[in-house]
Amino acid sequence: AQSRNVLGYYVNVQRVPNNCRHLPKRIVLKDQEILLNLSMAYYTINISAYNQAGESPQTTYIVPDFYTTDLPGQINVRHEGTKTVVTWTPEYSPKCFVVDWGTSKEDMHMKIIPATTGSFVLDNIQPYKLNKIMVHGSDACHCESFARYERTFGVAHFYSVEGVPRIGPTNVTILNITKHTALVQWTEIGAEDCLGFLQGYKISYIIDSASTKSPAVIVNSSTTRYHLTGLKERTIYRVQVSGFTSAGEGPWTLSQPFRTPKYGIVEALCSCAAWHQS
Repeated sequence: AQSRNVLGYYVNVQRVPNNCRHLPKRIVLKDQEILLNLSMAYYTINISAYNQAGESPQTTYIVPDFYTTDLPGQINVRHEGTKTVVTWTPEYSPKCFVVDWGTSKEDMHMKIIPATTGSFVLDNIQPYKLNKIMVHGSDACHCESFARYERTFGVAHFYSVEGVPRIGPTNVTILNITKHTALVQWTEIGAEDCLGFLQGYKISYIIDSASTKSPAVIVNSSTTRYHLTGLKERTIYRVQVSGFTSAGEGPWTLSQPFRTPKYGIVEALCSCAAWHQS
């Protein structure tokens, strides 16, 4: 019933971050849809309806992140002491570049850089935090023009300083146990706990009655399972898993015990108390 009295809609497209002192001009529509050609910067869209009595409260829509590998340029990030140096080589010549950087949408910063500059220096970046940097080319170097003229040149992620993972992977389980094999499975370490770019995992196991671990097996960071082979029958083993970055190795998980059978396949893990009783 209310929609029959609507005369049109106001749409405000706001870039985040927005260093402008004024908001962009709002768009007036009669229809209930609008096509926007936006860069990969963060944007919020505020929509309200109006009629002869006035304007409705606004509805806010946050444009979600989207990803593409088809960008016209490559961003390079290197570290020089406490500074982070960002460089790029454009394949076209806009009037200026707009650089966004930060750890999240709520923590983004923006700076307009002349087109003749192919680098940007960041200082006082918090260590062990994953940062996102976006470089956009624009043929209009005024805040209100970005939504129409801005084009994303490249996107990169970086740490100013990398650390080792603060925890090991979670939910380590042992499945499909046979006389000589077993499958180790785990849940990946979350990005907030990696403190650096996770390069892979290490898996190590030890016979319960021995004191020497097997040499650690290394798998890449996208792998969350490993097939143990060459095990002895009727033997108790303990398995541990850790993650590592370029800064080093994180803590091992608590040892996960399992016992190989004499015949067939073990359907489920037994408790340690049950092992000792048997």
